[in-house]
Formats: sequence, structure tokens, C-alpha cells
Amino acid sequence: MSIRTPSRAPSLLAAVAVLSLGAAACTQAEQDRAEVKADAAAEKTGDVAARAGEVLESGAMKAAQAVESGAGTVADKLEANQAEAAAEGKPGAVNPNTDRRVPVDAPAQ
Repeated sequence: MSIRTPSRAPSLLAAVAVLSLGAAACTQAEQDRAEVKADAAAEKTGDVAARAGEVLESGAMKAAQAVESGAGTVADKLEANQAEAAAEGKPGAVNPNTDRRVPVDAPAQ
């Protein structure tokens, strides 16, 4: 059995070879453009990420300040309550000025 190839086969193969070379050159140019675009996108992404980080950090700072302020207010109130309880001799209370606890076995007044 023999395989017959049409007489146009050599010219068809030459055309495919030329197209392949052209496609390879085009592909390299496309790769170069894609690389430039990727570099620009990476730089832009880095800038956006930095801005987002600053926004998140400033939000966290404001939240921490609010917690700190609220905790200070709560601490002041608790300290006043403990000072009053210690002055009344309530067992377990701590005098904020002396940091001494009213003994638990002391009778309440």
C-alpha cells in the first residue's frame, strides 16, 4: 500500500511554515505587550493595596481610640464604685488610693 500526496503538498507545507514563523514573531510581540501591561497592573495593584492598607489602619486606629476612651470611662466609674464600697467597708472591695482590699471576713457595716 502506498500513500499518495497531492502535488500541492510542498507549497502547502511552505505556507504553513511561513505562517508559523509569523505567528511566533507575533506571539513574542504580544508577550512583550502583555508583560508591559502586567507590570503596569502590578504597580497599580501595589498602589491600591497600599491605599487600602492605610484606610484599614486608620479605621483600626479610630476603633482603638474609641475602645480606649470607653475603657477609660468604664475604669473611672468602676474606680469610683470601688472607692465608695471600700469606704463603706464592703468585703472584697479595693480602695483605689491604697490598693488595699477590704477583708472578706470583715463584717459589712
